[in-house]
Amino acid sequence: MENQKVRVRFAPSPTGPLHIGGVRTALYNYLFAKKHGGELILRIEDTDSQRFVPGAEEYIIESFNWLGITFDEGVHVGGPCAPYRQSERKDIYKKYVDQLLDAGLAYVAFDTPQELDAKRAEIANFQYDASTRGLMRNSLTLSADEVKTLIEAGNQYVVRIKIEPGQDVVVNDLIRGEVVINSSILDDKVLYKSADQLPTYHMANIVDDHLMEISHVIRGEEWLPSAPLHVLLYRFLGWEDTMPRFAHLPLLLKPDGNGKLSKRDGDRLGFPVFPLEWKDPKSGDISSGYREAGYLPDAVVNFLALLGWNSGTDQEIFSMQELIDLFSLERCSKSGAKFDFEKGKWFNHKYIQAKSNEEIAALFQPLLKENGVEAADDKVAQVVGLVKERVNFVQELWAQSSFFFEAPTTYDEKTVKKRWKEDTPAQLTELIEVLKGIEDFTPHNSEEVVKGWIAEKEYHLGNIMNAFRLAIVGESKGPHMFDIITIIGKEETIARLEKAIATI
Repeated sequence: MENQKVRVRFAPSPTGPLHIGGVRTALYNYLFAKKHGGELILRIEDTDSQRFVPGAEEYIIESFNWLGITFDEGVHVGGPCAPYRQSERKDIYKKYVDQLLDAGLAYVAFDTPQELDAKRAEIANFQYDASTRGLMRNSLTLSADEVKTLIEAGNQYVVRIKIEPGQDVVVNDLIRGEVVINSSILDDKVLYKSADQLPTYHMANIVDDHLMEISHVIRGEEWLPSAPLHVLLYRFLGWEDTMPRFAHLPLLLKPDGNGKLSKRDGDRLGFPVFPLEWKDPKSGDISSGYREAGYLPDAVVNFLALLGWNSGTDQEIFSMQELIDLFSLERCSKSGAKFDFEKGKWFNHKYIQAKSNEEIAALFQPLLKENGVEAADDKVAQVVGLVKERVNFVQELWAQSSFFFEAPTTYDEKTVKKRWKEDTPAQLTELIEVLKGIEDFTPHNSEEVVKGWIAEKEYHLGNIMNAFRLAIVGESKGPHMFDIITIIGKEETIARLEKAIATI
């Protein structure tokens, strides 16, 4: 294993939208693979046919395309280990299930769901293991002829791993260190189901990791209880020498209180827990996504990278390449990471500031069109440059800048009461004449001329400028006044002043 090429995989089940915790797991796999010059595989674990959801696989792929997390092999890119969809690999698994049966390391069980429910009602905390398997209908309690007859008659069955009690199973975890589990607490997990001729997650996962030469399994902490079973399967199949190194990542926790982050937390506190918007094909319910909520993909990546890993420095803003260069499993936390969604907004704000005005303008243009505004790209870029520091999301740009594109139709009552004095109309009428006389309508020059006129007339600077802003913007907000009027132009500035004088 020491000299083995780094090959990692992200293996989601297509049972619905991709949770943001899954995105972080994929990101850490990606960073680890790139850091070590290795490869990342996208494998779809669709062995649970009952829970399959149409559209989920496409959603997963689109999410990673948006986030810029690329795969070297997988369902959407192909590769030497294809197929990468487990439902298309069913013939591969049966061979290894038979190998375990032939070696006496697994057995066939015919118990119906009703029989299992009855046993659970009869025995408190029932689990199918060494202490109870002798009470059940399986190939350990039935004769070979009875087993053969049942199978030939078409009775559905499962294959269970046969775990002997009293053995210590050691999992060497790169984040948690040595984890020792006694086999007595493990149950005889189902490895294969005759109903759909598919293995369960446990069997398919081990066979695929072995055949795809996976060097490291980096996954969420919730899979830690499965690790001893996976270690035993490697041992039973004679693959101990090629067993990957395990690393179980800390959970993403609720922003408030204890427990794992859930969709309910997002709904309750108003933030997405999925990368993209998801429409449930059965119920039609729509769940919000980071993309549709206005997050930039690189901001989401940066935010997620720091939930459970730290660089050892005070730096918070990282490019993808910086994350790759600095990433190590040793710096991953053992304890869960609180999901600070407000920090997520902060990251988005920072990334909006860092992008060029032209890039943000291109993202803003569709929103302008939605509001019936057609504006030249250079004007939009100028406006963005003046207001982008005030927003966390591109969607917020409209509220901060609509007055650049549309004259106000109403005037804020509180501001009118406070800023519109008895002599304001006369003073603004004078201001119109001053503005008409300015040939060089650049911000610096306009400001010098207007402030010179105010000083010469001994008017109150605050009164004039506040009334001027109210006339142009409609309320007491916005960037520097002379930047605003330069962008909207002299004619529009004068028209708005004349309208305010006539209306207020």
